[in-house]
Amino acid sequence: MTGPQRREQLLDVGRSLFAEKGYEATSVEEIAARAEVSKPVVYEHFGGKEGLYAVVVDREIRALLDEITGALTSGASSRVLVEQAALGLLGYIEHSTDGFRVLVRDSPVAASTGSFASLIGEVASQVEHLLAAEFTRRDLDPETAPMYAQMLVGMVALTGQWWLDARRPDRADVAAHVVNLAWNGLAALQTEPRLISGRPGATPAT
Repeated sequence: MTGPQRREQLLDVGRSLFAEKGYEATSVEEIAARAEVSKPVVYEHFGGKEGLYAVVVDREIRALLDEITGALTSGASSRVLVEQAALGLLGYIEHSTDGFRVLVRDSPVAASTGSFASLIGEVASQVEHLLAAEFTRRDLDPETAPMYAQMLVGMVALTGQWWLDARRPDRADVAAHVVNLAWNGLAALQTEPRLISGRPGATPAT
């Protein structure tokens, strides 16, 4: 392998082991053994387990942020933005399960490299201005938008953590139920919620 190819291989191996066993239970020896290299190769590329973990977490945070913020900047209606954000998070979980498991695990280096909590806070800060605009349009207090942004993003994130293992119903149905509660509230829940933007890959509903 070339140097860059070996680095990518080590990142893939590390992500898999961190997702499977957690940071503390994963050793440099295990990473090297699974990659079929010597321990010095791991140290040469990352300086050790902490360096490898930091790169894995940074990559996953950027991937998830890109997924969600891309949905939030699409220029769609507020309701559709909520749908797309929920679908973005659930889609990331579906296609990058190991990466999400790494993000939701605690580790001694999470504070310096980023954590799931800080990631959710960052997403919530981007949601604030969208909610503030919607609140202003509805004659609600826009100064409460930051609080509601935390509520909304936290609800989607915790549902995603549950769905990580449950995986039923499918992500479109989960997203529809999340939006049902977020948009309609308990007093006006729909019995059979559906996405007004359509199911992933489907033609948008009218």
